[in-house]
Amino acid sequence: MERLETLIEPVVGALGLELVEATFGKEGGRSVLRVFVDREGGVDLETIAEASRKVSRRLDVEDFGRGSYTLEVSSPGLERRLRKPADFTTRVGQKVKVKSYEVIEGSKSHVGSILAADDEAVRIGTDAGERVIAYEKISSARTVFEWGSRR
Repeated sequence: MERLETLIEPVVGALGLELVEATFGKEGGRSVLRVFVDREGGVDLETIAEASRKVSRRLDVEDFGRGSYTLEVSSPGLERRLRKPADFTTRVGQKVKVKSYEVIEGSKSHVGSILAADDEAVRIGTDAGERVIAYEKISSARTVFEWGSRR
């Protein structure tokens, strides 16, 4: 996957986009390459279409060599997956849901706001108190979108 991200990152970066994630796998009997891009303020459909064309062209030129596959380029959506320490450090103050491989303070699921994050762990303020979770103990993490109250 690193080679794939190395091929794609300069292409989306030239469009002023951040490569959030690239995944390649089987789905419904077909191979699917998903590329998630974002930028401050979000991305529109025109930008996604342009990114799709340019990523496709780059992969063809570089002979991606995965046989037949479907390329899907999109934004990560309202609830964004967090994978790297930088994903956490740039979201201090935001609400997240973190699942851990092992039980930490009586639970494997931790929902709350990021209080702090560094290269080793994230500190989350939950209703049950603060939790410090080392990144290697995190099985999945994503931001939580909170809908505003209706009037």
